Amino acid sequence: MNKVIFNQIYWIALTAVFALMQSACKKEVTERAPVITNVRNYAASPADTLVNSITTGQWVVLIGHNLKDAVQVSFNGVSASIKSVMFSDTSAVVLVPDVIPFPSVPAEMLNTIRYVTKQGTTTFTFNIVAPSPTISSISNENANEGDSVYIHGLNLFFINELTFAGTTITDYTAATDGTAIGFVLPALTQSGPVVIDTKSGIVSTAFNVNDPTTGVLCDFDNINTFSWGTNTDNSSVNFPGNKGYYAVLSNDILPGGDGNWWNSQRSINTNDVQWIPVDSLSLSTDQYAFKFEINVPDAWSGTSIYVAKGYSFDYIARYEPWQGDNATITPFTTKGWHTVTIPLSTFRDNDGKGTAVANLTTLLGSSGNGSVNIQTKNFSASASASGLRAAIDNIRVVKIK
Repeated sequence: MNKVIFNQIYWIALTAVFALMQSACKKEVTERAPVITNVRNYAASPADTLVNSITTGQWVVLIGHNLKDAVQVSFNGVSASIKSVMFSDTSAVVLVPDVIPFPSVPAEMLNTIRYVTKQGTTTFTFNIVAPSPTISSISNENANEGDSVYIHGLNLFFINELTFAGTTITDYTAATDGTAIGFVLPALTQSGPVVIDTKSGIVSTAFNVNDPTTGVLCDFDNINTFSWGTNTDNSSVNFPGNKGYYAVLSNDILPGGDGNWWNSQRSINTNDVQWIPVDSLSLSTDQYAFKFEINVPDAWSGTSIYVAKGYSFDYIARYEPWQGDNATITPFTTKGWHTVTIPLSTFRDNDGKGTAVANLTTLLGSSGNGSVNIQTKNFSASASASGLRAAIDNIRVVKIK
């Protein structure tokens, strides 16, 4: 009898201890779960203040407890890139993703920061706002009526109105993540900027589209400063969608290191032209861009097109659309005419891969005047993967900011 009572007491005590241990473990796990209490702007003092709202592409500091060893941080359901070195137990420095598809974010995920560690998860309610739209590129700034045009950028959603060279575009398709808008170009009657009016703001290009004269250095027709080099043509069979004459760069597969740009079909060289006004030479190099339209019908990779001024190769800018990140190569075609934009800030020494040019006077001289030289080279030590056949037109330097 005593043995039975002892066994009952033993198992009751053991069960109680086990329950206490479980409770303690649960309490410990709960206490180690992440907690967010507020959000600060990531900036040097005194700008590192608490904020009431954040937006895409913004660096922020999440303040709280148990924030070390995060495995995922998301804003409105979109995961951010995280680096553990930027995290401590009481703070985490995070870059809000550049792209958040606000129109398609589920209601329960709007205005939420979700923080996950190995110890637990927390969801913090916070105001995440869609910023004003931006435009990063336009597929063809001098397109013809009936051509497909694509505008690329960020936050291109909640659109109230879109105009292209003063003409309202009513029939368009917008990417759900706000990074692009596509439409078929209607008839245009004038030059003008691209303007996009959205619920979160308005963006307008600093330059005009459908503009045949502003900043144009050579169009091989009305403004024809072409001096020597490759052939010119006006065939709409070889390069459909053309507007008059254009130049054609062409070469077969090039041996490694072949930079013989003076050979047949491998360069476009103009007479001396005024790249930018003299009174603009004091502006920063990112204020202007070298532009042209290009048409590449066949897969191209390996041969580089580069731009120089006045046969001076101290600073050049390479155009290599087939060159991806981490040395990946993707053969490039354009499916018609495509606008190339090369900010003057991207002209560099050391074959275009060194230090960026310091100022416009260093790049263009005190007069801002000189020839345009668009040439080809294989900068690689091995043979180019393909040859090149590309039409180029409407060479210009345009203010972009």
